Formats: sequence, structure tokens, C-alpha cells
Amino acid sequence: MEYMSQEGYDKLVAELKQLETVELPQVREAIAEARDKGDLSENFEYHAAKREQSRLLGRIRFKQRVLENARVIDTSRLGADSVGLLSKVEMTNLGNNARMTYTIASPHEANLREGKISIKSPIAQALLNKKAGDVVEVRVPAGLLKLRIEKISLA
Repeated sequence: MEYMSQEGYDKLVAELKQLETVELPQVREAIAEARDKGDLSENFEYHAAKREQSRLLGRIRFKQRVLENARVIDTSRLGADSVGLLSKVEMTNLGNNARMTYTIASPHEANLREGKISIKSPIAQALLNKKAGDVVEVRVPAGLLKLRIEKISLA
């Protein structure tokens, strides 16, 4: 079972619909056009289109499985007293006094550009169930980070 936000669930549904209704028919059309050109054994366009179809079908199956196992979190039942899924955490890196803000998200919603880190990441794992004012140590590839939680809110 995979917990996620309503926004993340809706985004996955839209991506699946795009794949099934737009991209897959385009690939099927490309296969049909390539097939009409004759000998399939040496037809690069046909083989490329078949590979693309296979890749798309794999992505569709993956997204379908994720959605089958997804559970949307009722944000009205979440609290902001400790860090959990969908918490927005403001913290300070005690090594260089840099401030950063991350939202703890499901692995399928994680996007560093949007400030969303996966709940399965080392930083998120260290922050889980901690409260504002707590200091956590996180082992990351670059070494040991010491982070102080400044504020917790709901995303």
C-alpha cells in the first residue's frame, strides 16, 4: 500500500490517461505506417516503434499498479506537532547554518525542484516523528549532517 496526497494521486491519474489516450495510439499508428512500408525484418522504423510501444505499455502497467495500491491521505486528520508524510519541515543545517524547507512526500511524488523529498530518503527517515527544536543526525553520501527542526506545518 502506498500513501500519497490527493494532488499526487490526481497527477498519476492524468499521466496514465495521457499515456493511454494520446501516446499509445500515436505509437500504434507509427507501427501501422511502418508495417505498410514492406519488409519488416530490415525496417528500422517498425522495430523502433515496437520498442516504444513496449516501453509505453510497461509505464502504463507500472502506473496502474501504483494507483491500485494507492491510498489518499485525509489531510484533515494529520497533525503538525511531529514530522510525518505530507509534513513541510523547515530546518537549519548546523554545519553551515543554511536553512532549507522540504515536504515529506511519497516516493512517486518526490521532486527535489519542488522541495518534495521521498519518505524513504535518509533525511526523511531521520526526521520522522521528530518535533520542532529537535536536532537529528543524518548519514548522507557527503558525510554526517546535523539538522535542527525549526518549524513543522502541513503541506
